[in-house]
Amino acid sequence: MPETAPLSRPILAGVVTALVGFTSSFAVVLAGLDAMGATAAEAASGLLAVTVTMGIACVVLAWRYRMPITVAWSTPGAALLASTGAIEGGWPAAVGAFLVTAALILLTALWPALGALIARIPPSIAQAMLAGVLLPLCLAPITGVVANPWGVVPVVLTWLVFARLAPRWAVPFAFLAAAAVVAVTLVAEGDAVDPAVLLPRVELTAPVFTVGALVGVALPLFIVTMASQNVPGIAIMRSFGYEVPWRPAMLVTGLGTALGATAGGHAINLAAISAALAASPDADPDARRRWVAGVSTGVSYLVLGGFSAAFATLVVLAPEAVIPAVAGLALFAAFGSAVQQAIDDPGERLPAVVTFLVAASGIAVLGVSAAFWALVAGLLVRTVLHAFHR
Repeated sequence: MPETAPLSRPILAGVVTALVGFTSSFAVVLAGLDAMGATAAEAASGLLAVTVTMGIACVVLAWRYRMPITVAWSTPGAALLASTGAIEGGWPAAVGAFLVTAALILLTALWPALGALIARIPPSIAQAMLAGVLLPLCLAPITGVVANPWGVVPVVLTWLVFARLAPRWAVPFAFLAAAAVVAVTLVAEGDAVDPAVLLPRVELTAPVFTVGALVGVALPLFIVTMASQNVPGIAIMRSFGYEVPWRPAMLVTGLGTALGATAGGHAINLAAISAALAASPDADPDARRRWVAGVSTGVSYLVLGGFSAAFATLVVLAPEAVIPAVAGLALFAAFGSAVQQAIDDPGERLPAVVTFLVAASGIAVLGVSAAFWALVAGLLVRTVLHAFHR
């Protein structure tokens, strides 16, 4: 018989999952939306949209299937947006790209062949593209130390200490250090915050559909979300003995992405790294009760959504380089994992290097972002090399 633990244990595990997931990467989400051309109010609305939709998705999937299924925003997708920058058509075109991404996720649920097509992209190429996208953001803590040492050094040192003592909490505590830096700066400068900006609000944007946004944003966002979040999320849940229903999961996350898009939400998906916090035996020794952690995660996200405007305001008020440093630190683990998977196979190393370099270059050709051209270049090099090896 499995050990019986208080019901408060999986509930607490869900709260921890939400806190770690939110505080570890909300700065990346805001950076991505800002780079796409969102105003401060529109970015705050986007953060609210993804937080609420993934909270609802957690509750629906965990309650319906009695599994600790958790949903998260696409952190790699947000990093992709941040590295892509402004596109032709501006923020409305970005919103249109988010809706197309939602349609592609829904199509994956309804047409399994699309999922199979994405699965045929070599993991080394997909991960190399992700690594190239993450590189500029991961450099922010380093450049920030030079640009604003008094603001960034305390953040980096806090992260380093907790990376040794409590790795799970390293980035959340780095964020707390950043919040302390912001508070000290506001007090020193005598600035006051208008309470009205701390209240969450929805800013709707009419979408505009452009070829550049479709090819340069929607398609790479969909691929990164599938390859770096949904597929690993399924694998992690399977490692704990849970077989996540693919079609319902894609339907729920696709609908959630569609509902949040016009409010500025970029994409939600199955949780990957944070999934283990709710699905492991630490959440509850009895695997049959861990679904409570999934529901608790969702409810906690809904509560955090109420503070989305406050978090966005904190980012706006932060001194130079402080918040980008937190965002970069949050992506270190993802960058390291992507690099490792990209070059793990010696036979795939050269195409992966080409993919990585094109993605990291940040080039935009014909209004299409570097992420797309990185995939094209990597697959082309791989095809040529494999053709000559036959």
